[in-house]
This record gives sequence, structure tokens and C-alpha cells, in this order.
Amino acid sequence: MAEAASGTAGQQPNGRSWLRITGSVGPLGLAIAVLWLSVIVLLPLAALAFHAFGGGWSGFWNAVSAPAALAALRVTVVVSVAVALINVVMGTLVAWVLVRDDFPGKSIVNALIDLPFALPTIVASIVLLSLYGPDSPIGVHLNATQPGLVVALAFVTLPFVVRSVQPVLIEADREVEQAAVSLGANNWTTFLRIVLPTLAPAILSGGGLAFARAIGEYGSVVLIGGDIPGHTQVASQYIQQQIEVDRPANAAAVSVVLLVISFLTLLVLRLFAGRAARKEQRSR
Repeated sequence: MAEAASGTAGQQPNGRSWLRITGSVGPLGLAIAVLWLSVIVLLPLAALAFHAFGGGWSGFWNAVSAPAALAALRVTVVVSVAVALINVVMGTLVAWVLVRDDFPGKSIVNALIDLPFALPTIVASIVLLSLYGPDSPIGVHLNATQPGLVVALAFVTLPFVVRSVQPVLIEADREVEQAAVSLGANNWTTFLRIVLPTLAPAILSGGGLAFARAIGEYGSVVLIGGDIPGHTQVASQYIQQQIEVDRPANAAAVSVVLLVISFLTLLVLRLFAGRAARKEQRSR
């Protein structure tokens, strides 16, 4: 009787439980989440857009089409694309080694991959300047050059590709690869026909995240880049320069351009990920 009573204590007369866990946070939780996002994200973006378009569309266009602004944006986009492409290759290779190979110190290397996430980027710039600057101990001088920008940005964006590809490699069905090899396929053919299609969404996602991060990076390039207008000055340095000369509207306008580029990149990645997920569900 006691068990029956305890078993029905949480039920309504119609037999349905009144203590149901639906997973919803309710109206209060939703309101708190919306308020937090508004304070942290929406309000700052609205303030940025207000300053950028304070002089109207003509003022915004004049700010972003100025020769110095266009040069900074061009350098930023070109270098970021180069960095994303390099890390797509090298990040995939590093992820492959960490998943498929065993070697002494593997756990240490695996931990070092996340170092750029924890290390202040200005520290990375100091280290790179010490290694590749005018007094380079190894005789490699990349200070105030675009290759120096590439090295600095590659350092801070590598984990995005590695950590995107690594879990997919871990979960990949190796029996399919073994079957391909048993049918006579060589390693390169197996990788191109079997492995690469599986890794492609993760590689694209990691490369896109690396590009979006590189677009707005400042700390890692501030010292080794040299801040040479038209050559090594990236958009983030141009924005700081405009603030220093008391032109906040110009800085806000270029910031909006960077924001749009990053948003479109993330939007494309989101759409591609959704399409890949739907395709995988249909194939099951």
C-alpha cells in the first residue's frame, strides 16, 4: 500500500505526472537569456552601427572606401585567406598524427595545441618578434613582412582546425578504410575517396573559424607586423590608428565591415553544417 501510495503521489487523477521535466527553462529563463544577449551582444553592435552610420551612408562609404582603409582591408583578407588555407592542410595533418599515430610525448603535444587559446596574443607577438625579429637567433627575419603576419595568425588559429577535425577522425569508421585497402586501393586513394569526404565538413568548419578569427586579430600581429600602411597594416591596427587620431566614425565603419565579413563567414558555415547534418540523416 505504501509503495502504491508513493507511486501515485506525483500523478494527477488522469494518470499524468505533475512533475514533468520538459527541458525548457521557462519564461523567466528565456527572459534572462535574452537580456544577457542584449547587454553583451546586441547593444554593443547597435552602438557600433550607430557610430558607423552617424554621418549617413555617404559618411560610411567615404570611411570604408578611403585608400588607407581599403589597403588595410585588402591586406587583412588576403593574409587571413592564406592563413586559413595553410591551417586547413597543416591542422588536418596535425589532427591525423594525434589520432592515428603513437609517439613519446603525444599527450604533451595534444595539450600544446590549445596553448594559443590560453596564451595572451600579445605574448605570442613578443615571442614571435624575439624569434623572427631583427635579432633573430635562427637568422630568419620576418619582422614587418606579410609572411610574419601569416606566421603570427597561423599560430593563433591552428587550434580551430585541429579541434574541429580531431573528433571526426576519432569517430571515423576505420573498417571502411580497411575494406578499401583490401580491395587494392592505395593510401592516397583511400584518403581521397573514403577519409576526405568524411572530414570535409569539419575541415571547412575549422578553416572558416580560423579565417573569422584572423580577420579581427590584433594582439599577435601588433609587434611583428610592423604596422606599415598598405603593406603590413591590418584592419584592426587601422581601427586603432583612427581612434588615436580622433576619428571614431571611421574606426566604427571599418569595424562594421569586419563584422559583416565574419558574420557572413559564420552564416555560411552554419548553413553548410545544417545541410551536411540533413544529408547524413537521410543516408542513415
